[in-house]
Amino acid sequence: MIEARGITARHGDNVVVRDVSFDVADGESFGIVGESGSGKSTLLRVIAGLHRDWSGELSVAGKKQDRDRPHDFGRVVSMVFQDPYGSLHPRQTVGRALAEPLIVQGIRYDAARIDAALRDVGLDASHRARYPHQLSGGQRQRVAIARALMLEPRLLLLDEPTSALDASVQADILALLRRVRQARGMSFVLVSHSLAIVEALCERAAVMQQGSFVEEVSAGDLRRGNLHNSYARELFAASRGFRRAF
Repeated sequence: MIEARGITARHGDNVVVRDVSFDVADGESFGIVGESGSGKSTLLRVIAGLHRDWSGELSVAGKKQDRDRPHDFGRVVSMVFQDPYGSLHPRQTVGRALAEPLIVQGIRYDAARIDAALRDVGLDASHRARYPHQLSGGQRQRVAIARALMLEPRLLLLDEPTSALDASVQADILALLRRVRQARGMSFVLVSHSLAIVEALCERAAVMQQGSFVEEVSAGDLRRGNLHNSYARELFAASRGFRRAF
């Protein structure tokens, strides 16, 4: 699903992703974990086509990608952002937010399709007429996930999808994402600072520090702390007192 070789990305004069190479298999869930500022979200935005100042080689679903993505790229790749309130237009209804991907791709508005998407994420048709401020944080993130799934993409990019939510809601959103992936056979790339969340959703993970991958491990090795890199071991040790099961 993803082949990345030597990805380097900049913000102005600052190099924030340094020579990163990795693969993600079709149907695999791959996590990227690291502290804030390590370059995780920038790398995800490079894959999504939202960050243009990068170099290296990137293929998604077998097609080489440049800085300018083809119009139908959104049918293959979609993204869920960290802040569900910030990613939804405050003056657009839920129905309009879910219709937007269809409109962009020239697909006719279909209320039944939107209602089905809401049901898939645990909401009902009554939410279609609501505005973001009328929803809880967990409901807003469910809407954001539904919007990301409207075009039935093969790859879902998840940028800290639960970090803006109360702890009591996080497990529900992770369970929803697991169900979606199992039902649709999708590939996931999940960015998080939480080792517990990566373990819950991913088969493999990379530990990122100062823009580089310093170790790649299975979720099982991450869970057990079977790590070789000193920074990865420190990250694991620091997380032990704050981890919860999902």
